[in-house]
Amino acid sequence: MLTSCGKTPIGNTVDFSVEYPPEDGGTMIDATRGEPGGLITMIAGEAAASAVAQNIFSSLLRYDKNLEFEGELAESWQVSPDQKTITFKLKPDLKWADGKPLTSADILFTWKLVTDDKTRTPYGSDYKLVVRAETPDARTFRVTYAEPYAPAVNSWAGLQILPKHLLQGQDINNTPFARNPVGSHYYKLEKWRSGEQISLVRNPLSTQGPARIERLVSRFIPDEASQFLELMANNIDTMILNPVQYARIFPARPELEQKFGLYKELGNSYTYLGFNLKHKPFDDVRVRKAINYAINKQELIDGVLLGLGEPVSSPYKPGTRWTNPNLAPYSYDPEKARELLRQAGFKDSNGDGILERNGKPLSFEILTNQNKQREMSAVLIQRRLKEVGIDVRIRVLEWASFIGRFIKTGDFDMVVLGWSLAIDPDQYNIWHSSQQAPGQFNFIGYNNSRVDRLLEKGRMELDPDKRMKIYHEFAQILQEESPIVYLFAGYGLPAIHKRIKGIDNPAPPAGIGHNSQEWYIPKPLRRTEISQ
Repeated sequence: MLTSCGKTPIGNTVDFSVEYPPEDGGTMIDATRGEPGGLITMIAGEAAASAVAQNIFSSLLRYDKNLEFEGELAESWQVSPDQKTITFKLKPDLKWADGKPLTSADILFTWKLVTDDKTRTPYGSDYKLVVRAETPDARTFRVTYAEPYAPAVNSWAGLQILPKHLLQGQDINNTPFARNPVGSHYYKLEKWRSGEQISLVRNPLSTQGPARIERLVSRFIPDEASQFLELMANNIDTMILNPVQYARIFPARPELEQKFGLYKELGNSYTYLGFNLKHKPFDDVRVRKAINYAINKQELIDGVLLGLGEPVSSPYKPGTRWTNPNLAPYSYDPEKARELLRQAGFKDSNGDGILERNGKPLSFEILTNQNKQREMSAVLIQRRLKEVGIDVRIRVLEWASFIGRFIKTGDFDMVVLGWSLAIDPDQYNIWHSSQQAPGQFNFIGYNNSRVDRLLEKGRMELDPDKRMKIYHEFAQILQEESPIVYLFAGYGLPAIHKRIKGIDNPAPPAGIGHNSQEWYIPKPLRRTEISQ
């Protein structure tokens, strides 16, 4: 598939506010900063993979626009009175994109994969709590837990089901399937051009019925400025804007506001500075706290986000019940930072402004990926830490190299990264001390027995109020120990070309993408396309 660059039947005089009836066809092109390492989400464990794979693979359940559960592959599900067993009934006549039947055997196979100790996945812990999984018939899948498990139903909305007939007997960690997947959802892989783009085309055998848009293309463009130039040139339809683009460039360019719809939503994510707790001096809580006090978080929100963000004091979305109201971000207090560093044994021995301990300077490297907000945050952090006697170098890497060479191997001092969080408050996969193997999410090496017990308890507590207290205590311990520095929760700022119709505005609780399969592109508004 070729798309013309800039040539389009659409002129500046087109009124994109005109309503058109829904129709099928067309191509929607987006931009992503990172190329996925593969499209098996349980192995990749990264947002770039998930963004593509969620269009290819289905789960038993999903969230509707109001964040209530509804069936995806499952026609129905029942929880037993003792809260220990869930029985899923699959929809009839489900098929994979290659025409093979999708049955409960595929669900069982996927469960066995994600719980296999040989599978290098950060997601296995949720499913290892299942003590028995069975398939009474081709449309029934049943799981039983030893004890009631609060996030149980939620977990089955997060597991993408894989085909047994294509993966049985393969090494899931190193399979060609990751580059050439076969799923059951709205789209199937059309072509993957390494270093360029991934294109998906409608799956006529979709278990959820047909999507409206014929083709989805994700172009790999690491640089935000380049993405924006492509957006303005009519070569992509959607991107996540940075605050400067959203708050300054768009308002100054009426022709852009005529062609693009802007959206603003506080997502379930936050940006943080993470310490490698297995490296000195980050094993010293005084050093971690000193760095926390030395960083001006409001400066980051104002300077990096132009005010389009919220301060964070716990690993939860601000404003939700899981956020402990008694916690506040560490204040900006450089003198307190200096005092903590003195207590930790650091002093400026040679008068060069850099602190030392035992003859070794307090100097380290911050790693981050090619993300302008993270890069700008690292620069501001570097400046503030220098003021208290800490020498910082910044290294910016391409995403796949960043994850593969440094995060998964633990070869880093500090990182500026972000966490995208599930709706359920359980964060066992991120913070429990057992989740530190290569490829798992506790790559900073956090280990606290009290936190372990709280996370274990929180998973088993069904009473929402009691559960809330558990996670408030968990967040308080994290605040006291400062294994990471919460920087900010930024607003998602998507811009979508107004040729794309069917988008809910204002956005419902689940966000604007909840019904993307219903979005459509009227024929008069499509860019010129040549099929090959």
